[in-house]
Amino acid sequence: MPFMSSNTDPTTATGAFPFSVLATDATTGARVGVLRTPHGDVETPVFMPVGTHATVKAASADVLEEIGASIILGNTYHLMLRPGEETIAELGGLHGFSGWRRPVLTDSGGFQVFSLTGMRKLDERGVEFRSHLDGSRQFLSPERSMEVQSRLGADVCMVFDECPPHPIDESGARASMELTLRWAQRSATAFERERERRGAVSLPPQALFGIIQGSTYGKLRAECLDRLVDIGFDGYAIGGLSVGEPKDEMYRVTEEIAPRMPASSPRYLMGVGTPEDIVESVARGIDMFDCVMPTRNARNGTLFTSEGLVRIKNARYARDDRPIDPRCACPTCRRYSRAYLRHLYTCSEVLYPVLATAHNLYFYLDTLRRVRQAVVLKQFEQFRREFLSELRRGPE
Repeated sequence: MPFMSSNTDPTTATGAFPFSVLATDATTGARVGVLRTPHGDVETPVFMPVGTHATVKAASADVLEEIGASIILGNTYHLMLRPGEETIAELGGLHGFSGWRRPVLTDSGGFQVFSLTGMRKLDERGVEFRSHLDGSRQFLSPERSMEVQSRLGADVCMVFDECPPHPIDESGARASMELTLRWAQRSATAFERERERRGAVSLPPQALFGIIQGSTYGKLRAECLDRLVDIGFDGYAIGGLSVGEPKDEMYRVTEEIAPRMPASSPRYLMGVGTPEDIVESVARGIDMFDCVMPTRNARNGTLFTSEGLVRIKNARYARDDRPIDPRCACPTCRRYSRAYLRHLYTCSEVLYPVLATAHNLYFYLDTLRRVRQAVVLKQFEQFRREFLSELRRGPE
C-alpha cells in the first residue's frame, strides 16, 4: 500500500497541545509522534484503555501505570448521568476523582446516543433520551456535551456528532454528515466559551478533536474532513466505523481518509479494534485508538497472545503450566499459569478478570510500543509481516 503524504507540514501542530511527528515509515503511513498535555506526554501510536465509568473495568490506576498506559478514555454519557459532572468537578475533575493522574480523553456521548435507538428523539437541537438508569428524561446537545466535558476536566474532548448506522444509503449518510458538521461548529463555539471560563479560574487547558463522518462513502468523508479543517480543531478522528461494515470496507475508508488528515495533528480512529486492525491502521497513518475489546474479551475468557487467541475455558488448559503467552512480560504472565487462570475463570473468582484484563491490556499496549520501536528503527514492514503471520498461525 503506497503512502500518500499530506500537504501539511508534519513536524509540530499549532493546536492547544503541541504534537510532533518524530519518525515516519518510508513505505507506509506509519508514524511515531508525541502529544504533550498538561498531565503528561502521550507517545503515538497509542492505545487508550476504555474507562466508561471513570474506571477501566478490573484495572486500578496503579496497574494501568505499571503496564504502560499513558492515556485512558472516559464516557461523557455515563458520567453525566452518574455521578454527574458537577460532583466530579467538585472533587478535582476526572484526575482528582479517579486517582488517574495521566491524560484522559472523553468521548462526546454521540456514540452512546446512537446505541439508544428506540429510546431517543433526535433533532437539530440535539438528542432527547431516557436514562438507562432510571428512565428520567435527559438532553444532550453540542453545547451540553462541551459543558460536561469541560467540567469532567478531560485533556482531550470530542465534538458532539451523529454516528450513522450501517448500512445507510448515500443521501442518508449525507444528511447525517451535514448534521454532524453543524454540530461540530456549535461544539467549537461552545468549547471556546468553556476554554475562556477555565482560563479565568486557572484550570488546565483542553484540546478539542473534530470527528469525520460519512459512512463508507469516500467523497462524503473527504468533504467532511475539509469542512472540519476549515472550522479548525486540535486533532481529527474517524468516527462511524466498526459499526457493522465489512472489515475490508473499514480498511478502505481508513486508507482513503487518513492521508488527507492534517499531518501536523493527531489522527484518531474511534472504537477499533483487534490487534490486527490496529497494526493495519497504523500502516494507514493512524495515531490513536480505543476499544473495549481487550477488557471485554478478558472478562469473557478470551486472551490475546503473540500467536493468536487463547480461550481459557477450554479443557486443554486445565493442566497447562505455561503462562498465557510465554513471550509476554505482563504481571500476570510473570506469575500465573494457564491452568490457574482457567481454574479462576471456571470458579467465577473475582481475581480472574483482574489478571486477565492486565494481560490483555498489556498485550495491546506492548504491541503499540513495538510498533513505535519498529518505525523508529525503520523496520515497520518487517514487524508488520511477522506480527500478522504469528497471529494467523494460532497458539499451540
